[in-house]
Amino acid sequence: MRVLNWSVLALGLMVGGAVSDAAQAQAYDPRYPVCMKVYEGGRFGGGEWIDCSYTSLPQCRATASGRSAMCDLNPFYAPPPRRAHRRHH
Repeated sequence: MRVLNWSVLALGLMVGGAVSDAAQAQAYDPRYPVCMKVYEGGRFGGGEWIDCSYTSLPQCRATASGRSAMCDLNPFYAPPPRRAHRRHH
């Protein structure tokens, strides 16, 4: 019975790790090229989050100014497909 309990615990930890990796990837909105990572701390924990709603690094940096935050390019950004240029004769 002990072996079964430890096996279930080990399996739960492995699955939990995989879920947290997928959740982190979901934090990046692929519609915007720039993300701001905001850090909040304090006596009661605080936290951090990612805000991918910026179209340029200067725009993000202006918002991050004076905050505990940093801006970086979005690794999951999916630019819109380029349209084929048609020539008229």
